[in-house]
Amino acid sequence: MIRVIIADDSSFMRKVLSDVFNEEPDFEVVGTAVNGKDAVNQVLRLKPDLVTMDVLMPEMDGLKALQMIMEEHPVPVIMISSLTKKDADETIKALQYGAVDFITKTGGSISRVDTIKDEILDKARNAAKAKVKKIAINNNILGKKQEAENLKRINILERQSTAKTTRGIGTTSIVASRLKPTAHVTATSRTSSLLSQRSSVMDKVAKRENPLLKMRQASGAASGGRNKLVVLGTSTGGPKALQYVVPKLPADMPCGMVIVQHMPAGFTKSLAERLNDISSVKVKEAEDMEPILPGYVYIAPGDYHMEITGSGSQRVISLNQKPPLGAHRPAVDIMFDSVVQYGGDVVSVILTGMGCDGAAGMKKIKKAGGYIIAESQETCVVYGMPKAVVDAGIADEVLPVQDIAEAIMNAVRK
Repeated sequence: MIRVIIADDSSFMRKVLSDVFNEEPDFEVVGTAVNGKDAVNQVLRLKPDLVTMDVLMPEMDGLKALQMIMEEHPVPVIMISSLTKKDADETIKALQYGAVDFITKTGGSISRVDTIKDEILDKARNAAKAKVKKIAINNNILGKKQEAENLKRINILERQSTAKTTRGIGTTSIVASRLKPTAHVTATSRTSSLLSQRSSVMDKVAKRENPLLKMRQASGAASGGRNKLVVLGTSTGGPKALQYVVPKLPADMPCGMVIVQHMPAGFTKSLAERLNDISSVKVKEAEDMEPILPGYVYIAPGDYHMEITGSGSQRVISLNQKPPLGAHRPAVDIMFDSVVQYGGDVVSVILTGMGCDGAAGMKKIKKAGGYIIAESQETCVVYGMPKAVVDAGIADEVLPVQDIAEAIMNAVRK
């Protein structure tokens, strides 16, 4: 029996969701809450197996309530969200703070519950099985937005300095050449702190070998990693897992990265923006016919499959709305299938998620000479997609999520 608490400030919504669950033999609604504060108190008192949490509520909103629940008594939480930009942004934050999944309100409400009843029940059953933990490590990342922004500025300065250093030998930084100095690095807007950081960075650059010279000296097909392509697939628990991977990638990553996260339209842009805020690489929602550039991470937009075409430095993103694959659009396998042509240049990663999307494509990537990294069971919210890859015996590395960024970069540089 899955014991559920429903938190929503709308009495109508509480009634609708209660009816959905109470009609099923494996669910029991043990409590309803009218705001976030009420929800936290009931969770601590009733210790349910699952909570559905409205994003926007009075007195204490769903995001704050989620944080308190994850700190005091972690339990699987499904967020109930509308399709507004504000709700989408808050939902992405909630997923990164530990919510297992979310449900979008049809037309702004769940009055037509018959259209999403199966989705509610499926997600609730899956979420109740999920492994949730306290968010202490999460906060260490999400609480450093300003530090991440400072790091971005430092990386820009490093790349500008590298470009100046190499200009005399006819070489410029690909990344630096397409970045324009922002107001943060103009003479009129530098703070004394940033000047100090700049001085420190310049000293470091002067003392070490030029990375571009090292790259030019690299032999073999890897070309210093510039010909590599990182492809990543994830589903349930993915937004939380991605914050342990993407922010750890260096701004001077020599290749691009493409990601399929199972997520409906209207939310992937918020996910990309959120990750971009805390990362040194540039993270964005992918666009059709967009070239894949080094130091960039592209997330497939919801409701669009993403495929990769072209060759070498001319690889391009192609989006389409062909039929869903296994109920997924975007589907990981469709993206993975499209990169098999690049053989040993592919570094393929699979993170937490329900089901087995990605496993078939990874088998093909492995056969073509690509490198396979899977998240280990110990850190997966749902050990489904990675398990399918591990059980197939094709993973080159099986690692906890916090070690995957380093493994990606090691594979890229091979």
